[in-house]
Amino acid sequence: MRDSLAWLGKREKTFWMWLALVAMALWLFMAIAVEVVAGDGFMLDERILLSMRTADNLAVTVGPAWLQQVAQDITALGGNAVLSLVSIWVMLFLCLINKGRLALVVLLATGGALLASLLLKSGFDRPRPDLVQHATMVYTSSFPSSHSMLAASAYLTMGALLAQSQSRRRVKALIIISSVLLTLLIGISRIYLGVHWPTDVVAGWAAGAVWAVSCFFLARQFTRRTHAND
Repeated sequence: MRDSLAWLGKREKTFWMWLALVAMALWLFMAIAVEVVAGDGFMLDERILLSMRTADNLAVTVGPAWLQQVAQDITALGGNAVLSLVSIWVMLFLCLINKGRLALVVLLATGGALLASLLLKSGFDRPRPDLVQHATMVYTSSFPSSHSMLAASAYLTMGALLAQSQSRRRVKALIIISSVLLTLLIGISRIYLGVHWPTDVVAGWAAGAVWAVSCFFLARQFTRRTHAND
């Protein structure tokens, strides 16, 4: 007991901040999941979806015609094909600079999140939105959004690893902000295209963030062990 308390007492402030973030994300995911299992609808889901379509024709998204194409381009950044290519490139790069353990972390961030999202989708089996016409192809169930979950896990993990290697705070901030912004845009694009309920996306972000934090702390342990052995 004393050893456990001593270990907790030595943890740095960032550890407790990340732990609080994980706890909040898990609570948010579970709160949404309970409602999905109960079959209760979310009025806000419907309002947000409808707000992104023209009132006289729900098949048409709001905004200029080119905006839908932009949304499709952005949503592709969270797809399996793009994320697989990016992850493979990053892993090869890490292996070439003798950081094979970090390459395993990237593999876990992408592959693990993909497997987890498929299992969650199969378990909850929530139908896709039927209020509006889908503006892109879909093949699986709705909850949680795998694009949002994979984007949060993969891009936040890779962003954190890249930021960790930088010494200047401005560069670190730019990398982290870019990773978060990309994750948010991918999730929003799924709602805009009508293929996900907003709560699917929020739950995907929450689950992906938890996975990303776990992968990042694993990477930190690998890094510390490497420095200790040098």
